[in-house]
Amino acid sequence: MILKRVLLFMVVLCLPSIVFAEETIGIDKQIDQFFSDYLGWFANAIFFGASIEDGVSFPLIVGWLFVAAIVFTIYFGFIQFRRFGLAVDIVSGKYTDPKEKKSGEVSHFQALTSALSGTVGLGNIAGVGVAIAIGGPGATFWMILCGLFGMASKFTECTLAVKYRNVNPDSTVSGGPMYYLSKGFKDGGYATLGKFFAIGFAIMTIFSALGAGNLFQGNQANAMIVQTFGIAPGYGWVTGVILAVLIASVIIGGMPSIGAVTSKLVPSMAFLYIGMALVVLIANYDKIGWAFEQILVGAFTGAGVAGGFLGALIQGLKRATFSNEAGVGSAAIAHSAVKTKEPVTEGLVSLLEPFIDTVVICTMTALVIIIAGVNTGELTGVTLTSAAFTQTSPIFEYLLTLCIVLFAFSTMISWSYYGLKAWTYLFGEGKKTELVYKTMFCLFVIVGTSISFSAAIDFSDAAMFAMSIFNIIGLYYLMPVVKKELQSYLARIDSGEIKKYK
Repeated sequence: MILKRVLLFMVVLCLPSIVFAEETIGIDKQIDQFFSDYLGWFANAIFFGASIEDGVSFPLIVGWLFVAAIVFTIYFGFIQFRRFGLAVDIVSGKYTDPKEKKSGEVSHFQALTSALSGTVGLGNIAGVGVAIAIGGPGATFWMILCGLFGMASKFTECTLAVKYRNVNPDSTVSGGPMYYLSKGFKDGGYATLGKFFAIGFAIMTIFSALGAGNLFQGNQANAMIVQTFGIAPGYGWVTGVILAVLIASVIIGGMPSIGAVTSKLVPSMAFLYIGMALVVLIANYDKIGWAFEQILVGAFTGAGVAGGFLGALIQGLKRATFSNEAGVGSAAIAHSAVKTKEPVTEGLVSLLEPFIDTVVICTMTALVIIIAGVNTGELTGVTLTSAAFTQTSPIFEYLLTLCIVLFAFSTMISWSYYGLKAWTYLFGEGKKTELVYKTMFCLFVIVGTSISFSAAIDFSDAAMFAMSIFNIIGLYYLMPVVKKELQSYLARIDSGEIKKYK
């Protein structure tokens, strides 16, 4: 009942800005005031930080995620390193029998790109800029380390997502933490507790989808367009309508449509962004060694950085966690739709996600910023990253804007699916139920590009990290189930029972 009232309040406040664009003044303030007055305590609680020394505070939620990643890495015997090659073979289809019919909606590759489209985004551009502006070059080292350990968290949650998913009568799939929390705890005799965790996770996912995965993405994409092309303010709703129509055309078709789009969009946008970074690095090849030296030295000394060593460490861990979402549980929803009979196969495929997102793309962004030498304390976030790229060529400002729009669009379509599955978990499966959610999501796209929020976005960010509280408790409880699945699968690989196909 509370969820329905809050959602209704948000929709009622937002609709006037769509129908009567000239009356949008004050709407954002009303919404922000609501979130600040009634839900500000929640954001403060989730991002509570333990004071380490003067001016340095460590968010406990980041520690919660990082410690879990280390635990899963050790428990599964450094699976992300020992079986990295096997993961590549699976995603490339070498273990897929073309004649075998499997439950699911998308291929391993499409599931991976769908999940990547939700994580590869503004965090890789703006987030890295924030990390280096505050934590210096050394923050990059801790980002990489967090990404490497996070691979084990992704493996754990995505294996469980396939193991406990629901295959609906119409052959669509519903899966993710909501399902493995409720079913897994029920199997252990804790049905009520599992249901509580599942409902809590689903509620937080809906808020995250509408906020961090929608309002924020559209708002930032429009802001970059306005900045780059010098468009007068007040026309954000035009960008919103265009984005909403494009998003609607994709999400109406469900996961197969999302998988088909992301399987083409994610490689294309990643190729464009990485290509830009490579041009910068090749043009400054003589500084690459120096840049890595700055990363290593800064990681353990934090020279010239607020908070020193601890400042570099905290910023690196924080931004990597924001970027790859390992342990949050969001990606498990997308991976659960894969066509497979072996849960572990998708767990292995999913561990590639933090590697691509954080170890590869975030590191390249960091190298570009460090080599450009623009981290003087005057710029931060996307403005720092933009300044670093445009030092090599002014054309990069326009290409970077294109990347940001593509990243925002891909993030929105993935998070629309995450929110949909949480919505149908709470309110039931069905075309009408789905249509209500999809319509609301598309309306929020227009709202996000039209007006600006602050407290509402803080709340949705907190909701995303609150997802990890429910999720990781479940992962700790169910990780013996994952180990049993892993041992069985690897034994059949080693015996030749599971074979490769050309």
